[in-house]
Amino acid sequence: MATKNLSEYNIDSVPDASNMTFGIVVSEWNHEITGALLEGCRNTLEKHGALPENIHVKTVPGSFELIYGARQMTLNDGYDAVIILGCVIRGETPHFDYICQGVTQGIARLNATNNIPVVFGLLTTNDLQQAKDRAGGRLGNKGDECAVVAIKMAKF
Repeated sequence: MATKNLSEYNIDSVPDASNMTFGIVVSEWNHEITGALLEGCRNTLEKHGALPENIHVKTVPGSFELIYGARQMTLNDGYDAVIILGCVIRGETPHFDYICQGVTQGIARLNATNNIPVVFGLLTTNDLQQAKDRAGGRLGNKGDECAVVAIKMAKF
């Protein structure tokens, strides 16, 4: 369980993003959750100066496809950082484990082999309520956190 509000951070520690361009890849699966993550992410990028026209969003069908989407965005030299947003909720089969592990390894590989940071915004929860809690609910919004991480890593 998260120990802090994902939307709380020291605003003074975030660089100005007015000259930065961001790619966001968001999963269509669990749209109620991923849509809220996207809204939080966009709002936070803009709050720190990113221009709306410099925030490019692409959708993919599910969380596993986030790897391909992020890879395609890293091939575009115009992005300072790429953010992936998705949500996998545990079910009755091992599918959850395979998807979570695959996406984690895929995004880690992109970070190790590319010059553009790829920010990991995949919620991996046991149930829908845990996902809601982390997508604008009582624990804040992981999208906010991902935006802050993207700005900081773009400036790294």
